[in-house]
Order: sequence, then structure tokens, then C-alpha cells
Amino acid sequence: MRPVTIHPGHPFLDPEGERRPVRRLRARLPAPVTVWGSAGPDPGVEARAGLTVSSLLVADGEPARVLGLVDEESELWTVLRRSGACAVSLLGTADRQVADAFAGLTPSPGGVFRTGTWVDTAWGPVLAERSFVGGRLVSTEPREVGWSLLVELGVEHVELAEGGLDTGALVHHRGRYMAPDG
Repeated sequence: MRPVTIHPGHPFLDPEGERRPVRRLRARLPAPVTVWGSAGPDPGVEARAGLTVSSLLVADGEPARVLGLVDEESELWTVLRRSGACAVSLLGTADRQVADAFAGLTPSPGGVFRTGTWVDTAWGPVLAERSFVGGRLVSTEPREVGWSLLVELGVEHVELAEGGLDTGALVHHRGRYMAPDG
């Protein structure tokens, strides 16, 4: 299904000659799409925050780490800094709407956690039937990298979903979502 638009191209895209070369290079690197979720000390939807993050790295070791670039002004960072815990849900090819809602690109009436089915864990909310990582914030004063914060989570839990909705990772490449094989 193709989106209906009145514009021949993206209406907010800078003209070809004005685009930042580093941003264009980054767009050519396929990136996994995840939602980082955190919950404050008070239970309830209002205490939860989430953000689509595709700039991340999983570093195996003792201890294992998940590193991600997070917007310092995001609601996620406010809640994560206070709670110290975060859950990283891996999105699948069927989760484009979830990715866009948590990126603030599409509306989600009633809040972003109404898009998709969410389960609360000890680390924060996770998208049901998806693989996820639960971790704790290594530092509440992360380093600024570019226009983001380099957030480091110490991995405490990994849950790998098999089959069901966890088939085919969602990848962001050149401004579009796709399955890793094309």
C-alpha cells in the first residue's frame, strides 16, 4: 500500500545540495529499529516513556552492554535517568506503526503505549511477543555525542522470542523501513 500524498517528494526534505554528508552516510548504513522503554516508580501508563532508537550497539562481554544514542530532551531520558532501568524491544517487520508512533512521526491517540500490546517488566515496558533486553543505566551523566547522549545499559536480562510476531527484524535504511533481506 502506497501512502497518499499531494507532494511529489518528501515535503520536509532539504534540497539535494543542502543535505549534510554525514547524515546521508548514516542513512546508507542499515540500522536495527528498537523501542527503548522505561517506567517511573509510580505504576501506570503516565509513568512510562519510550523512544524509537536505531543508533545502538550490543557489546558482548562480562558485563554485556547496550549502547544507544538518545535525545537528551526526550521524555524517555527524563524517566530513564530517574528510574535507572530500561527495556529495549527489538521491532519486527510488522511494527512500522509502533516505530513511527514512538519516534513522534505519527499520532497515537491515548498515548504511544496504546500502539501495540505492551507488557511491564522489571526494566520497563516491552512490546509483547518480541525479543528484548532489560538493563540498568551505567551512568546518570552520559557523554554527549553529536546531538545525542551516549546511554549505556548494563545487561541484566535477555529474552529471545521465537516465531510468532518476532520474525524478521525491522531495519531502517535510507529513510525507509525494510526487512534485512530487502
